[in-house]
Amino acid sequence: MLTLTIASHFPDWRTKARALLRAQISPSEVLWQAPGQASLFDSPIDSPSPIPPPKCSPPQIPRDFLTIAQTISHHASPDRWALLYQTLWRLTHGREKNLLKIPSDPTIARLHKMRKDLSRDIHKMHAFVRFKKTGEDPATDREQFMAWFEPDHHIMPLTARFFQKRFTGMDWTIFTPTGSATWDGKNLHLGPGVEKVEVPEEELDALWRGYYKSIFNPARLKTKAMQAEMPKKYWKNLPEADLIESLIAESQSRVQEMHQAPLQPPTSGGQNPYLKHLHELTSSEEKLNEPSDPSGGPSAQPQH
Repeated sequence: MLTLTIASHFPDWRTKARALLRAQISPSEVLWQAPGQASLFDSPIDSPSPIPPPKCSPPQIPRDFLTIAQTISHHASPDRWALLYQTLWRLTHGREKNLLKIPSDPTIARLHKMRKDLSRDIHKMHAFVRFKKTGEDPATDREQFMAWFEPDHHIMPLTARFFQKRFTGMDWTIFTPTGSATWDGKNLHLGPGVEKVEVPEEELDALWRGYYKSIFNPARLKTKAMQAEMPKKYWKNLPEADLIESLIAESQSRVQEMHQAPLQPPTSGGQNPYLKHLHELTSSEEKLNEPSDPSGGPSAQPQH
């Protein structure tokens, strides 16, 4: 049994996986470990097994598999490396060239599930990162911000470009337990993760609370659906989260007030030129439909 440690994420796994394929080492003969991960005997493995010399020429690896594998490498599942090598072995030595096109295969189904997990985690990070201002750079006069987020997976490299494009006008750093990203207006830097960062309270928090309260619609509240989209694990980092419990508790009474409130008369639409044009068309049509006397004049009023 070979024991291999992945020290530098996907590039390290790809190099070792290619060497294993050339040495014709099957997936059942390999144990993949993270750095410092305990073995079956609860002791860290400090000396990974050497890979035997090659027995064959490098097999051709499908490009679409490498794309999938690079994405899956950001998943937090400890068996991701073993799963990827098992798939790679079947595609090459197993001669299952169409394996990736069989969604019903248990291994492929698991890969698709892991990709969905990552997509959902990325979506949550895009939605729930909250920057706090920490100061200004005296050399550039650019505002500086920071944020703390706790994703389920190692997605910082997958999301950093999104924040660079969205917040290019300010300097910022996002910290997560598995990675960090810093943008200084010119360059985007990826760094290691940190255990915890205390993000300061600042005036933008009040704006977030006011915005959330203004868009909260008690008549459309579905608590389970809301918590599915905004799980409680994210609440502690959201400035508007301290309003959620009270808004939920008040929602029923607010809906009753909405039902009991008198109907408001329709408005004229202000100076909207489109609505004014529609009103003119309607008035013209009503005049054309008015009854008239045979002489073409207005209809005669009944005489009493």
